Amino acid sequence: MRFHTRKWVKPEDLNPNGTLFGGQLLAWIDEEAALYTIIQLENSKIVTKYISEINFMASARQGDIIEIGIGVKKFGRSSITIKCEVRNKMTRETILTVDNIIMVNLGKDGKPLPHGKTEVEFVKDRLEDS
Repeated sequence: MRFHTRKWVKPEDLNPNGTLFGGQLLAWIDEEAALYTIIQLENSKIVTKYISEINFMASARQGDIIEIGIGVKKFGRSSITIKCEVRNKMTRETILTVDNIIMVNLGKDGKPLPHGKTEVEFVKDRLEDS
């Protein structure tokens, strides 16, 4: 799993208990999943279709730095299934896991479009092929 994004937990991200609000964390995960998918499928027209069970394992507090990791589980015809782990950057403690997030590739008409991808590609490898 590759950890691409870091977030600093600020006062506006907290719930009444003084810990990171779960809804804020889920918004960050959805955004990270979308960005990852856009880069992998080379198409900015994607949508979140499904997010499986979310396992909150620990809390984050104001001032913590968290990192969001994404890994590909499989490529579908017009979708990509990814997994996610969020951890505390400094302690490496896992804060949350999501086993399955399904993102769907869309055509100009807004309907699912086959993407033709079968494996993870890295931008540096695409640039070397040019």
